[in-house]
Amino acid sequence: MKNAESPPPAETGKRPAGGEDPASAFQVNGEAFFHSGDPAMPLLWYLRDVLRLTGTKYGCDTGNCGTCTVLIDGKARRACQVPMADLSGHAITTIEGLESNRLHPVQQAWIEQDVAQCGYCQSGQIMTVVDLLARKRRPGKDDIAAIANLCRCGTYPRIRSAIERALVLTRDSNK
Repeated sequence: MKNAESPPPAETGKRPAGGEDPASAFQVNGEAFFHSGDPAMPLLWYLRDVLRLTGTKYGCDTGNCGTCTVLIDGKARRACQVPMADLSGHAITTIEGLESNRLHPVQQAWIEQDVAQCGYCQSGQIMTVVDLLARKRRPGKDDIAAIANLCRCGTYPRIRSAIERALVLTRDSNK
């Protein structure tokens, strides 16, 4: 269970200008941060409670549902399973940092295909698909079926349609 209190400001936050780097410097959405509090604190709680980036959702706390998926150095990871101690020198991208001036092709496809029903799992679904499309230019049906994120509303057919649409949008944006 998460600690309801955020770590004190002296233990976590933006990296100070100059001087030595704190014990655990890393980037979130392109911005430098550090954490010198509890090294076992999961990244999920740092993102939500400290940085107030609430697009990454809490689902199961066991890494099974995929609701908390973020990108770490471009690879999909379950934020509930990544301790802060493991993040030094890494770059984390959350749903909030996916694109700054326009929607990412996966986000655009999600809207066009009307994927979200309750929407709770969607940020994790989107981040997982962003990783898949970065690794495989043309993922097959088996690659798409291997996505293990859960959707309690059962929008899997629309998710598959959105992945196919994102492939087209990604190709078009690379022309």
